[in-house]
Amino acid sequence: MTLQALLFDVDGTLADTERDGHRPAFNQAFADAGLDWHWDATLYGKLLAVTGGKERMKYYIDHFRPDYRKPPDFDEMVAALHLAKTRHYSALAAQGGIPMRPGVKRLLIESRAAGLRLAIATTTTPENVTVLLEHSLGPGTTDWFEVIAAGDIVPAKKPAPDIYHYALEKLGLAAANCLAFEDSENGLHASRGAGLKTLVTVNDYTHDHDFSGAAVVLSDLGEPDAPNTLIAGPDLGRPYVDVAYLRALHGV
Repeated sequence: MTLQALLFDVDGTLADTERDGHRPAFNQAFADAGLDWHWDATLYGKLLAVTGGKERMKYYIDHFRPDYRKPPDFDEMVAALHLAKTRHYSALAAQGGIPMRPGVKRLLIESRAAGLRLAIATTTTPENVTVLLEHSLGPGTTDWFEVIAAGDIVPAKKPAPDIYHYALEKLGLAAANCLAFEDSENGLHASRGAGLKTLVTVNDYTHDHDFSGAAVVLSDLGEPDAPNTLIAGPDLGRPYVDVAYLRALHGV
């Protein structure tokens, strides 16, 4: 099968958005609402076991704040907090405060030049995706992606494979013609559940996850002057990920 498309997760894969964007945005939304909720880096790492911002807040209350008495309109309150958090995240991203991870922009440019189709499959909101791409990757880069499957467009979030099934359907491609890019165990379960061979780049929150089933696990995509580190999988003899590397990995 020929490699025809690349499907990217966003948070933690394209950029360190969890560390540099979502966590501080959640905390600002909580503070604005007069809540004593605060997610430090360690706690947030635990909360990342749950995908989806609204779901994460509910998980936090159920598992870490047994003292909190939920108001009758708790679901509406969580939805409002999530909207506020998205506004704070967008403002941070619009300031260029969330840089792309190593090798991401280079690989996207090379992949487009080589005729590979690009798509996104993420649990974050479409608004978050747009503001990150436009301000951290560059104006007009949202249009680089033929399909942006994001947020609540499917009912079941990762680790369910639904978002990848949706993206593949919109692309009109079989999983065998694609590669997925993920950074977390939940993300890998989702991509593998859709039958996708998956390249994993770890980060501070996910380096200890179980990535069994990944095609390869790397520290990052790497750059010509800043090689990545192979953590697990085949050594394809290249110090950074480029289109030739992807085609070789797809053929393994």
